[in-house]
Amino acid sequence: MATPPPFMNSNNLNPLTQGSSRLPEDTVIYSIYPDNPLSQDSLQSLHLQILNAVSPFTTSYIWQHEPFTLSIAFHPFPHLKGHLRFGDNLNDEWFTVFLLFRISVAFPSVSIQVHDSDGDFLLIEAAYHLPRWLNPENSQNRSFIRRGKLHIIPQSALPNPTLTESLNFLIENEQAAVAPDSMQSVIQNRIAGYPEKAKLNTHSVRVRVPVSVARVFKHAPSLISLAVEGFYDRDMDSMKHAAKMERFLKGGKGGEEEMVTVAVKMSRAMYAQLMQQRFQAPKCYPMPPKKGDLEAELGMKIACGFEMMYQEKKKEGEEGKGSGWKKYKESLEKSGYFKGLIPGSNEYKRLMENAEEYYKNSSLFSKTREMLNAPVRQIDEILSLPYSADEFKNEDAPPSDDDSWLYSGEDELNSALQDRQKEMELYELKRKKKKSKEQKDTGASSSLKGEDFDLSELVKTMQGFIHKMSSYEGAEVPNDRDPKEVELDVERFMKDVESVMKYQGDENVTRDMDDDGGSSDMDFDESEDGSDMSDHEDGEDSFMHSYSDVMNNELKSTTLKKSFVNANEQTSVKNEGTSNATEDMDEEFSPVDVDVNLVKNLLDSFSCQQGLPGPTSNLLGLMGVNLPKDDNKGK
Repeated sequence: MATPPPFMNSNNLNPLTQGSSRLPEDTVIYSIYPDNPLSQDSLQSLHLQILNAVSPFTTSYIWQHEPFTLSIAFHPFPHLKGHLRFGDNLNDEWFTVFLLFRISVAFPSVSIQVHDSDGDFLLIEAAYHLPRWLNPENSQNRSFIRRGKLHIIPQSALPNPTLTESLNFLIENEQAAVAPDSMQSVIQNRIAGYPEKAKLNTHSVRVRVPVSVARVFKHAPSLISLAVEGFYDRDMDSMKHAAKMERFLKGGKGGEEEMVTVAVKMSRAMYAQLMQQRFQAPKCYPMPPKKGDLEAELGMKIACGFEMMYQEKKKEGEEGKGSGWKKYKESLEKSGYFKGLIPGSNEYKRLMENAEEYYKNSSLFSKTREMLNAPVRQIDEILSLPYSADEFKNEDAPPSDDDSWLYSGEDELNSALQDRQKEMELYELKRKKKKSKEQKDTGASSSLKGEDFDLSELVKTMQGFIHKMSSYEGAEVPNDRDPKEVELDVERFMKDVESVMKYQGDENVTRDMDDDGGSSDMDFDESEDGSDMSDHEDGEDSFMHSYSDVMNNELKSTTLKKSFVNANEQTSVKNEGTSNATEDMDEEFSPVDVDVNLVKNLLDSFSCQQGLPGPTSNLLGLMGVNLPKDDNKGK
C-alpha cells in the first residue's frame, strides 16, 4: 500500500487549537468572521440573516444530537460561532460543511473556519492533493471557506500567520489563496448531493407507542434525537426510571395508557442504534403477547428512551449539574483544588461542597440549568393540555421504509475503501513520475556539482576542526551554551593508562617465561637484565612498542584491515607479477591513507542519510561544509 501523506496519519493535536483545551469528541466547530468590524446590532442582524438563509435546508432535517446553531462572540473580535455534536452520524458533519459553503456563497464578505476533534478535517479529506509544504505543524490559521471555495494562506506570504493576519490576507489577496482545483474537487464531491442527500439519510418507521409519546412526536418531532440518545447511552441509574415509567405511563400504570400506531422519522444512524441493541421491556410496560412485533418493540425502546431522557434532564436541571458541572469539576481537579485527597473523605467532601456552592452562584449554572430544562419544559407544556387516542385514530400511518440498507453496509464500505485505494495509488503514481522527472532534470547539474567539489578541502577543513577546535576537553561549542566542564588531570590519566598497559604487556612476557621454567609472577616489575624500568624515556618507548605490537597481532586475525584504504593500494594493480612474500611484506608495512579513509567514510555516512538530517551533515554544517546531494540515492 502506498505511503500516505502527513495529514492521513496525523494523530497530533488539532493545529487550529494548539494550546487550548481538548475538543469534545465527535464535535464540529465553526466560526464566521465578517470582513469589516460590525457593531453588536449589525452582528445580530447578520446572525438572523444567516439562520434564515439555512432554514430551508434544516427545517425538516433530523439531527443526531443537536441542530445547527450560531451564537454571537466578541473574542478576539466580533464574529459568529457554533458547534455541533454529530456522534455516530457523520452525515451531520458533512451536512454542516455544505451549509457553511452555502453561507459563504450567500454572504461573500465573510470568511469561515471549521475543524473538529481530529483537526482540520477538510485538509485531511484532501490529503492526497495538498501542496508539498503544507503539513499539520504549519497549518494553523491557514484554511478557510470563502465565496464557495476552499482557501489556503500560502506559506510564502505568511510563514506563521495569526488569525488576524490570515483574515486580512484573504480580504486583500483572495485569489492568491484559492486552493488548487484538485482540492476543490475532493471537497465538492464530498458534499455533492446535499441537501437531497440529507433526505436520503432520513428513515421513516411505524411504531406502537403510548399516546403521550405520540402526542410529543406530533408537536415536537425533533425530540426523537434526545429519546434515542437517552436509550442508547443508558446506564444503571437511568434504567431505574424506565422501570417505573412515571411520566409517560401515568405513574407506571401501563393498563391505563392507550397505545397508538404512528410514523416516526429519524436518521438512519438512530434507527440502527435502536435495532442493534437488545432491551427487555419493563414489567409495567404493556407489550403484545405475540413476540417479534417490530412496531411494538421499537415503540417500547423509544418510550423508555423518552422516560430516561426526561427524568435525567429534570434531575440535572434541578441540580444544574450537566456537562457544564463536569467540565468545571475537571478543571478543579487539574488545578489541584482537591489536593490529592481521597474521594469520600471529610476534607474532600468539604471542598466539594464549597465548589458546588460557588458553581450554583455562577452564570454557568444558570445557563446550564436553562439548557437542561428546555426539553423538560417543552414536554410538560405539550402534555399539560388534554389529549386522547382519538386524535390519532383517523391518521393512517404509512408503512415503514425499506431497511435493507442496514444489512448492505459491507458493500458500501468496500466501495469506499476501493475509492480511497485508487486515490492512494494515483497519488503514489504522480509522486513517482515527479521524482523521475526531477532525476532527469537535475542529473547533469548534480554531476557537475560533484566534479566541482574539491574533496581535498574537506580533508583540510576536518583537520583544522580537530586541531584547532578540539582538545582533551572536547570540541568547542558556541558561547551561548553553558555545558558543565569536565575536570580531568591529563598527566595523571596518561600515567594510569601507561601503567595498566605496561602491566598487561609485561604480564604476557612473564607468562611465556613461566611456561619455560622462568621467573615467578612477582618479577613483572623488572626487565630481563634486572635493571629498573622507572626510566621515563625508556619506559615510554617500551610502552609504545609493546602496545603497537600487541595491537598489530590482535588485528591480524580480524578483517578490520580490509575496511581501510592503504597508501599503496592504488599501485597494487601495477605490481601483479610480484611474489606472494613481497605482497605480504607490502601489506604489513604499507601505511593507512588517513585522508582517503576520512573522505571515504564521511561520504559513505552522508550517503546513508539519504538526504535526511544526520550526524555527518550536522558535523560538516558546523564546519561550514555543504556536500552536494546525490540525487540518485534514496529515490
